[in-house]
Amino acid sequence: MKKEYDFSKGERGRFFHPEATLNVPVYLDQDVKSWFAEKAESQGVELQYLVNKLLRKDISLIQEVTGRG
Repeated sequence: MKKEYDFSKGERGRFFHPEATLNVPVYLDQDVKSWFAEKAESQGVELQYLVNKLLRKDISLIQEVTGRG
């Protein structure tokens, strides 16, 4: 690594894209991932679809119980 870098010709915001979204990876424990992978395969759906479906259902149940949106 250099001791100094020359940013005098740098352009502020050149790579900034306000419409860009960040997808944060979520890591499942191996036993959980294996269980869901088996269920997804048996239903003929993607693992991501099945996990999202379950989480949406959980969110809905929590909202019903707490009365919060």
